[in-house]
Amino acid sequence: MLGGAALGLRLRVLRRRLRPRRRRGRRKGPAAEGEGGREPVLLVSGMGGSVLHARRRSDPKFDLRVWVRILFANADFKKYLWSLYNADTGYVEPLDDDVEIVVPEDDHGLFAIDILDPSWFVELLHLSMVYHFHDMIDMLVDCGYEKGTTLFGYGYDFRQSNRIDKAMDGLRAKLETAYKTSGGKKVNVISHSMGGLLVRCFMSMNCDVFAKYVNKWICIACPFQGAPGCINDSLLTGLQFVYGFESFFFVSRWTMHQLLVECPSIYEMLPNPEFKWKEKPIVQVWRKNPEKDGVVELVQYEETDCVSLFQEALRNNELTYNGKTVALPFNMSVFKWATETRRILDNAELPDTVSFYNIYGTSYETPYDVCYGSESSPIGDLSEVCHTVPAYTYVDGDCTVPVESAMADGFAAKERIGVKADHRGLLCDENVFELLKKWLGVRENARVSKSARRCVSRSKVVGVFPEGSC
Repeated sequence: MLGGAALGLRLRVLRRRLRPRRRRGRRKGPAAEGEGGREPVLLVSGMGGSVLHARRRSDPKFDLRVWVRILFANADFKKYLWSLYNADTGYVEPLDDDVEIVVPEDDHGLFAIDILDPSWFVELLHLSMVYHFHDMIDMLVDCGYEKGTTLFGYGYDFRQSNRIDKAMDGLRAKLETAYKTSGGKKVNVISHSMGGLLVRCFMSMNCDVFAKYVNKWICIACPFQGAPGCINDSLLTGLQFVYGFESFFFVSRWTMHQLLVECPSIYEMLPNPEFKWKEKPIVQVWRKNPEKDGVVELVQYEETDCVSLFQEALRNNELTYNGKTVALPFNMSVFKWATETRRILDNAELPDTVSFYNIYGTSYETPYDVCYGSESSPIGDLSEVCHTVPAYTYVDGDCTVPVESAMADGFAAKERIGVKADHRGLLCDENVFELLKKWLGVRENARVSKSARRCVSRSKVVGVFPEGSC
């Protein structure tokens, strides 16, 4: 049976399919008339939010979409996206030396973050979980933004670190392009999820460049202090992007796990041990104590203790690739890299010339503490944790990022607003769109806005936090 969030998303896409398709890029909204041009918008995606293609160095004609891919998802994911971290370069590299992973730049960067699997199969079954920035792009076009002139997208290889040179150089180039193409107007950046950490890294490492090119930064669902329950568990049992019916067509949880163990971006979203949490996130394991004749105990690990748990649980983790066994233990080199990334994130300062806005999701159960095993069915060897169904303790959030983490940006925000929506649902939520239009100073064409609103999620604004409140 489909979960409520998944069912709601599919219904929204179905309603969208039943209405006439918008003619993107041809209609100017009323706010564009007589204003001498507008400030460009750059959309920055998050974890899993960019199309990835595999190319072969030995065959220039080979170009295969490997993320997101519905048909043959698991096989192609293993073949092309399973990777190893190179401690000498800081990059994640494919197991096949002949393969390189690239992000398509079509449609001024918007193609890669729009519909993540633009295949006929997705169109036929209305698989809404791959509709990413699609509705937001539609809304902005209806407000008069023009692709390649005032509307751009930035997708990137989300396996890599949020501060890796290629990602930083790509964002700089995209900001420069938007700035120059729009006639020297500063850029308004809208980021989603981990994209906010990438933007924050860029701002911390290139503050002068950020101040030169950026006017406003609107951040949606960013795990500023980490996503404790989801990320702790992802390193142990994997990550499932979709549930219910759609999961049968998608990459399996364990296949995803074998990628994430080598991904710096995941380690960079572990809970911040320096942050003053209201209650520190923990991982618990019911296990037999061999030193006490097998007495069952509940062992508790706080943020700083979790590394020892990860190391022990993953010590025998491995995968098979082309008939060869590849060891995949908890990667301390990646952890050390991520620790430096956390320092860079914590040292970020918002330029005085940049206005910052924060939208976060609320009213959904969001994993926080994680527990493995039970008193009646305890864990023997810690490696068993990786094949155990976790039990969560929940807090308020968007199903992925707790409110406490998403609000804790540490900046003098113009506004912080909580919206009742889940993590991906925030990208197609009408109240979010109303906030964006307000902060961008635009409005939709009257001929399309009413019909469009029928096809977008209607939620509730549940909290407004004034400047500097966190």
